[in-house]
Amino acid sequence: MILRHLTLNGNAEFRFVRSKNEIQQDRKVVNDRCRCTISAYVGSIVWFEARLGCNQPQGSTSLVIATFSGDDERHERVLRLEQIDGRNYIAANHWPRAWYNQAIDNPNVEVKFPDDDSFENYLAVPLEGDEEKHIREVYSFGFEFRFRTGFPPRYFLRLDPQT
Repeated sequence: MILRHLTLNGNAEFRFVRSKNEIQQDRKVVNDRCRCTISAYVGSIVWFEARLGCNQPQGSTSLVIATFSGDDERHERVLRLEQIDGRNYIAANHWPRAWYNQAIDNPNVEVKFPDDDSFENYLAVPLEGDEEKHIREVYSFGFEFRFRTGFPPRYFLRLDPQT
């Protein structure tokens, strides 16, 4: 709504005045657009993670880890292997991380490395202190990957061979 009135010196002044209803309507539109944008973003993360979980892509830097739940049920998952300073590391880089929680609860895991035909026994060791800081710096991802996966917290494990 446009409001016109005369000032003290006799000049006409025009002001744009919005009603309370118009302000509420604009806020509703902005809120709806924000909800829609956030929903689309969350939906794209869920779609990306679900597709990744179903496809389980494997490459030259992938390994298969077998973790065991509380009732000794075996669960296999394809993960990215990162070899740093002669040691093997894996990370929980995505929101679905049941394998990580299972490895923390029961650190005796089986691992099949790229180009190997059989699983070997390993101990999954959570990282702490300077080692974690060093691995976090070396084993990093760019903003695009982190945005695509919804900025999940990252947790690292070192795989130590068991004999």
